[in-house]
Amino acid sequence: MSKLSSALKQLINAPFAKPSYTVVNSNTLTPTITRLASEAKDHDVSPSAWLAFSTATAMTMNAPSAMLHLWHLAQKQSPTLSPVLTAELQREVGLKCISFNGIPRTINCLGAFYNSLPADIRNKLSSKPTRQFAPDNIEQRKTDGLGLWDSVYAGFERKLLDKLGQSHPDLPVHIIHAHYASLLSNPSRHTYVDGEEKPRETHVGRVLTSLVAIACLRAQTGVGPQVVSHVFGLRKAYENGDAEKEGEVEVSGGKWLSSEEGNKWVLEWIDELVGAIGTMQEGEAQQEQTSGGTTFAPGLNKAKL
Repeated sequence: MSKLSSALKQLINAPFAKPSYTVVNSNTLTPTITRLASEAKDHDVSPSAWLAFSTATAMTMNAPSAMLHLWHLAQKQSPTLSPVLTAELQREVGLKCISFNGIPRTINCLGAFYNSLPADIRNKLSSKPTRQFAPDNIEQRKTDGLGLWDSVYAGFERKLLDKLGQSHPDLPVHIIHAHYASLLSNPSRHTYVDGEEKPRETHVGRVLTSLVAIACLRAQTGVGPQVVSHVFGLRKAYENGDAEKEGEVEVSGGKWLSSEEGNKWVLEWIDELVGAIGTMQEGEAQQEQTSGGTTFAPGLNKAKL
C-alpha cells in the first residue's frame, strides 16, 4: 500500500484545518454546566433534558472531553442517573446526532468518550445492537419513521416531502428511511438488551430527540430554517399529545421547554455552552481554535499560519 508523504500529512493536519477535537477549558466549562444544572432544577427540568441538549452541543462542537465533564456533573445533580445510565443516555444522544452532524463527528466523539470512561463503567455498557432491519420489522420501522416525521412537521408533513423531492427524488426517501426510521425513531425492542429490559432513563424519545436536533443545529450555525422547524417540532410534541403517547418516557419540565419562555431558555443555554466549550485555554494559539464559536464550519484562516 502506498504511504502518505510527510508534506501531505502536514497539510492534512495543518492547525488551520482543525484536524482534531476541540480543546476544552475546564475552568470555563465546569461552572457553566453547574449553573445550567441549577437553573434546570429551578424550572423543574429533568436532568435527562439538559443532559441531552448539552451533550448534543458538545458533539457538534467536536468536544468529547466536554461530554466527560457532563457525565461527571450529571451524577452529582441527579440521584436517578447512575454512572452507567448517564453514559448510556449520552451515547444514545451521540448516535442520534448523526442525523444532524454527520457520521464522522459521531464516530470520533463517541469513540473518545467511550475510551475516557473508567473501565468498570465501559464494561457495563450495552453491547447488543437494537436497530437492525429484518424481514419481520422493516415495515413497522418505516411506519415508525414516517410517524415521527409527521409528528415533527405536523401541518406541513406531506408538502415538505414533496418539496424535498423536487431537490432530489431520493432526498425524502433517504431522510425518512435512513434517519427517521432507522435512527431517530426508537425500535419497539429498544428498551431490551440481551433479553433484559434496558432502564427507561436512557430512552431518547420524542421530546429529547427534538432537543437534540435543536442543539445540534443551533451550535452548528448556518441552518436557521431547520432550527425553526425543530423548535416547532418540540412544541408539537405537546400540542398534539405525542409526548404522552404509550412508550414515551415523561420528561419533567418538558412542557415548559416547549413554551416561548422555555424555547428561549434552551437556545440561550446552547449559546452559553458553545461559548464555554469554544473558549481557549490560556496561552493557546489563536489559529488552533476560534474563541467562543463553533468548530463545525468556521472557515479556514490560512493567514494565521
